[in-house]
Amino acid sequence: MSAQWQSLLAQPGPILADGAMGTMLFEAGLQFGDPPEVWNVAHPDRVRAVQRAYLDAGSQILLTNTFGGNRFRLGMHNLQARVPELNRTAAILTRAEVDASGKSAVAAGDIGPSGEILAPLGTLEYAQAVDGFSEQAGALIAGGVDVIWIETMSALEEAQAAFAGVRRVAPDIPIITTMTFDTRGHTMMGVSPEQAVTALHKLGATAVGGNCGNGPDELLAVIQKMRAAAPEVVLVAKSNAGVPRLVQGKAVYGATPESMAACAAEMRAAGARIIGGCCGNTPAHLSAMAAALRG
Repeated sequence: MSAQWQSLLAQPGPILADGAMGTMLFEAGLQFGDPPEVWNVAHPDRVRAVQRAYLDAGSQILLTNTFGGNRFRLGMHNLQARVPELNRTAAILTRAEVDASGKSAVAAGDIGPSGEILAPLGTLEYAQAVDGFSEQAGALIAGGVDVIWIETMSALEEAQAAFAGVRRVAPDIPIITTMTFDTRGHTMMGVSPEQAVTALHKLGATAVGGNCGNGPDELLAVIQKMRAAAPEVVLVAKSNAGVPRLVQGKAVYGATPESMAACAAEMRAAGARIIGGCCGNTPAHLSAMAAALRG
């Protein structure tokens, strides 16, 4: 297991993750529909600036800019051949920011969903999914990440495929796994918080929780249910900054830094150990959350 991760986990108190990458890159000029992962090569300074801002805000876990960095999502842009390059470069950028900060922080290789549905409901075969996630994980690990963060999953089968892909290339690296519970307290594929925490902990995830969704109130209930079902598990809460509104073609999130700080304190009280922000959360939100969690 990563020494950096072990050291972070051994510290008392909550651990602050980072906020949104996509939100910040759109502010920096990324166009809607363009793959953010290309910016790891085209605009590495802008990617690193976002991560530096989160470190300055107090974040202790930095995710790589690779949410859609698998061959399935990049294939929508005919970029599937660049999976190794884009993911390895992203990991190198994140590793560099963590090391340059001199802070007790870890670099986490971000793996998002394939964007497809696994067979028999969909067309993506389980073995193909494992291959794709393995390719991405291998590049992230080659770039120097401390942990792998699998996020925004809706189906347990896909989360398991991602987990298997990581384990194929790295039997011992810590894996954090979160699902998104945005359909009446369940994932889109019908998974309950209790089912998720039980299955993912059994797989060997070092931390389990929820991310994205319809806002912090929804995720708070998820954390409470996970804590009741599995009190021994390290729990993760990484909520969106509310439900977005479309303003002049842009998604605008209404939750203020102050409201997200209050929510962070509630997540901690409910049992979450790793707390951060997903879509709409900026360094200002994370700074407020850091202050609330210190208090």
